[in-house]
Amino acid sequence: MTITTIGIDIGSGAVKSTLFRVEEDGRKEWLAKRCERIRRRDPMTLAQEGRDGVLADAGLRADEIDYVATTGEGENVKFATGHFYSMTTHARGGVFLHPGISAVVDVGALNGRAIYVDGRGKVLAYKMTSQCASGSGQFLENIARYLGVAVEEIGELSRSSKDPEKCSSICAVLAETDVINMVSRGIATPDILKGIHLSMASRIVKLLKVTGIKQGTALLTGGLALDVGLLGAIQEELATEKVGVEALSHPDSIYAGAIGAALWGAFRHERLQELQQLAAA
Repeated sequence: MTITTIGIDIGSGAVKSTLFRVEEDGRKEWLAKRCERIRRRDPMTLAQEGRDGVLADAGLRADEIDYVATTGEGENVKFATGHFYSMTTHARGGVFLHPGISAVVDVGALNGRAIYVDGRGKVLAYKMTSQCASGSGQFLENIARYLGVAVEEIGELSRSSKDPEKCSSICAVLAETDVINMVSRGIATPDILKGIHLSMASRIVKLLKVTGIKQGTALLTGGLALDVGLLGAIQEELATEKVGVEALSHPDSIYAGAIGAALWGAFRHERLQELQQLAAA
């Protein structure tokens, strides 16, 4: 039985959509993907546009889809078949992108979390930052706006830092005050950004340690997964703390939640079909 599914991940900053075909022998074919920044637009409208977009890209009709799975803030999407908790979808999506990982580090617009996974993408343990922590994508975007830096420039500027100024506050409001003080003292923008990245990395590495992850590979997912400055800071912090974990990213890391939703949707659809066949027997 071939199963065709759509996964839609509604985050705080963007809506990601993926379309998959899962063959009877377990082979998985990724047919299409879409990502739209919310930018004050209606997430539910973007979810529908994402679904229609991946269908058009794959040359399929809506009635050819077996299951539409949502995750993140997508539980109210009217055309969805089912909804999955984002931690499980990021775990499953992370294992699809990079088989053999031990952990997924999901760094989104509002918080970050470390997820300890097995080879199938099952969640073994996890730890999440508090929502007021200054370790989120939204906080970093606010700082970039204050510094007059485009979000796309943050990573490379951070990597060019020669003398990072680490931000000590764990409260986002106080951390922003710290940055204002740094600017008034003439601290260079790359040094401010690298210092923020190091502060965020310190909290992420602590999360990894608390979940019991001591070795293996951790894949970054979420909105900040492609921030090369943050990835570099995490790698530095892992080395400093002597944690035997390799941190890396993937070009499609931002789609991990949507990928996981689509694959879990295929799994649930298959189980439902089996139950219906047993009931009819």
